[in-house]
Amino acid sequence: MAHPFQAEVEGLRPNPYSINPLILDRWSPRSMMGEEIQTQELMALFEAARWAPSSYNNQPWRFLYARKNTPAWPLFFDLMIDFNKGWVKNAGAIVLIISANNFEKNGKPSRTHSFDTGAAWMGMALEGSSRGLVVHGMEGFDYDKAKVSLSIPDDYQVEALVAVGKRAPAEALPDELRKKEAPSPRKALNEFVFEGKFGR
Repeated sequence: MAHPFQAEVEGLRPNPYSINPLILDRWSPRSMMGEEIQTQELMALFEAARWAPSSYNNQPWRFLYARKNTPAWPLFFDLMIDFNKGWVKNAGAIVLIISANNFEKNGKPSRTHSFDTGAAWMGMALEGSSRGLVVHGMEGFDYDKAKVSLSIPDDYQVEALVAVGKRAPAEALPDELRKKEAPSPRKALNEFVFEGKFGR
């Protein structure tokens, strides 16, 4: 079965090495319909995140969320910068991703907690994209306010905010955003992959 975003990506993302279309065809649209997301739909994304690899199977990721038209929604929405509020208002859910700084088993610091949580986020993003949902991560919000407003303990790090929603045509966006509503390219492998020492 074709990926829901495949037609938009075709021709825009040349890949010299054949990879799974699930990865190649994932991108981060902003245009959403404003419909509510059902809890069951959201839980499927978290289920995909649940199976990410992590150091010592520590699973440091935590997800806090608010669905549209619920009491928690303003707590999450008010964290964002105005630019993001302009399009996230049409999302069905907002998710805050955080990670535990320390291992559960012994309380010692985990160097890979952010790395592992990034793997969980990728699982969530791929699952959502495969379902035709917008799953758009962002850093344009107040990290310090998030810790206070959402009662996040000191031994957790705020990582990112994610908008989840039902896809809408690009025409639903304001002009300046409509121009950006396309799959982005990536650097060539030789710009970030090195055999041996850095940069060689």
